[in-house]
Amino acid sequence: MIVILRASVKQKLSSDYSRHYKNDIVYITKQFEEYLIQKNYTELDIENLTTTVVRDYLDSRTVSARSKRNIKAYLSTVFASSIEDLGLKSPFKDIRLPRTTEVLHKPFTDVQAVLEEIYKYDQRLHLCCLLAYGCLLRPHREIRELTWGDFNEDLTMISLSGKRNKGKCNRIVPVAAYVRERLVDFRNDSESGNVNIFTGTPNAYNVDFFKTLWGRYKKCSTLLKPNQTMYSFRHGGAMKVFEQTGSLVKLQQVMGHSSLQVSLTYLRGLEVSQLNLADMPSL
Repeated sequence: MIVILRASVKQKLSSDYSRHYKNDIVYITKQFEEYLIQKNYTELDIENLTTTVVRDYLDSRTVSARSKRNIKAYLSTVFASSIEDLGLKSPFKDIRLPRTTEVLHKPFTDVQAVLEEIYKYDQRLHLCCLLAYGCLLRPHREIRELTWGDFNEDLTMISLSGKRNKGKCNRIVPVAAYVRERLVDFRNDSESGNVNIFTGTPNAYNVDFFKTLWGRYKKCSTLLKPNQTMYSFRHGGAMKVFEQTGSLVKLQQVMGHSSLQVSLTYLRGLEVSQLNLADMPSL
């Protein structure tokens, strides 16, 4: 089993996954391998990877319910191809773990005031938050990796391929005038094509850059409230789109969701009212 585990990890590390995903795979599988050694399971075949073995391992971890769900998901992915090749039933399917309460990224009541405070703190973070709100892009990948080549010539549209976003759908997003004004301030005449809008080079900032910057800003902010994050800008923008259009289809398109069901769930999570009195049946 350990041989299969190591071979699968090696294959994933050679694939086109994010650095964070690869680090998580290495960490989680290393912990599981140490558990197998401790329990003298080193000679077990993959056929002996039962639901009981997996359940006992998860129960041995003194971590949160959310972390246990993540561990289960990663291990299931690592062993999936080997289990399928042998025609075995996955031991992970019968394991039910408690659902965790999602933390709501609370929208801002005065988004302009917060943006002004961020602008004074760091203009790169300000542009990131502005793109999350005005273009509904995801901060840590879609925005961080943006190049000038993703925009049309007059900076009125952003085009992202399915490979560049979580929903795996091609996205064309309009750029509002207030976002365009800040983009112009960032762009030099010589910058175009495959040049990152933040760094001015072909390389983007590291994956933790905006997360770290936000954490530092949060410590000195006088406006932020609990559960308000960079994603609060994207969520606030989503609420505005739906309030102004009433269209789930348009919301799905601009958010880059893979289905209408995802968009519907998203709105429920934000506690957005989808019906008003005028929508209700009358006699």
